[in-house]
Amino acid sequence: MIDLNGVTPFAEGGNRRCFVHPNNPNRCLKVIHSGLLQTIMKNKPWYKKLRSAESFDDNLRERDAYNQKALRNDNSETWKHLAKWYGMVETTIGAASETELIKNENLVAETLESYLFANGFTDEIKLSIEQFHDWLRKNLILTKNLIPHNLVLKRVNNDIIIKIVDGLGSQAFIPLPDYSNFFAKRYVERRIELMMSRIRWDLSGRVGNWK
Repeated sequence: MIDLNGVTPFAEGGNRRCFVHPNNPNRCLKVIHSGLLQTIMKNKPWYKKLRSAESFDDNLRERDAYNQKALRNDNSETWKHLAKWYGMVETTIGAASETELIKNENLVAETLESYLFANGFTDEIKLSIEQFHDWLRKNLILTKNLIPHNLVLKRVNNDIIIKIVDGLGSQAFIPLPDYSNFFAKRYVERRIELMMSRIRWDLSGRVGNWK
């Protein structure tokens, strides 16, 4: 069991905390907030309470997302814009999803959100986003909404490579994109459209509804 007692997370979201693996500085451990699943279940409408608590667990949903059809072809192109997943592990503060920790010169990579707020929509980031979108289209990677704070920037020589570190998996109510390339293409295009809408919203001062 991995001891995370007293360890400070390097990032924290609404559902999970992210820790540097104490025995491997190139890996990230994502742990659900204590008591979160019970709170979620309590606040859901009655018909959703018929589902198991596991169905609301981000770590288990991430495990399933990494098992999607597009990622079964294990090659370098498939993983170019995605942090690798190493499985579920037990820690002293709960089960963790263990993933690749994206770094630049031994520092945790900055998010796309941080870059945009500091630098704006520069030519270099525009090119990186276009390359990222091309990869999504070519490989039909199914994601949830591509929010800039769930994307980080890996610097390789003079290039910036966008990497997904959270938000993998389809959120289609009817899972047609999981089984049909036709529906997967439509689904991916919609995620790309929403990603650009979110970027414009972030840069405009977050006025109104980004969708």
